[in-house]
Amino acid sequence: MNPRPPFKVLILCTGNSARSILGEYLLRAKGRGRFETYSAGSHPAGRVHPLAVRVLRERYGLEAGGARSKSWDEFKEVKFDFVITVCDRARESCPLWPGQPVVGHWGSPDPAAVAGTAEESYRAFVDVASQIARRVERLCAFSDDKLAAFRAADLNAIGEGAKLSVGKEPAR
Repeated sequence: MNPRPPFKVLILCTGNSARSILGEYLLRAKGRGRFETYSAGSHPAGRVHPLAVRVLRERYGLEAGGARSKSWDEFKEVKFDFVITVCDRARESCPLWPGQPVVGHWGSPDPAAVAGTAEESYRAFVDVASQIARRVERLCAFSDDKLAAFRAADLNAIGEGAKLSVGKEPAR
């Protein structure tokens, strides 16, 4: 019996410089081959934020030096199983994708928008990466059979945990 091919997942935000990059690399690592992951943006920043790369390396042991900020137009012909938006603007302008993937939203605050000290900026990236990592772990906990039957509501439910206020402890 042939194993199921990996689920194709596209993670979207506006700039594709922080949140979607974090999601792409965390899901790729934690999914252990079950997911073929990509990220893109509606208006790519043209560069990956160095703090995203640093947090992935220091906190998760992942090398993301090859990550690049890219437009979702690059993937307009790809048939994905899941499309996950991680910012509200990308959610509002998300195009239709071929093959009718399950589209869900895992909104996170933009750590790149935090104005403050270097430590406050770093902390914002750590907090958002932690939130995304928890969501990725929840997704990875489902069997392939259950994932194949996922609907948008199932994907959204993963992202509906406690809202995170960047740089502060999550509300309990």
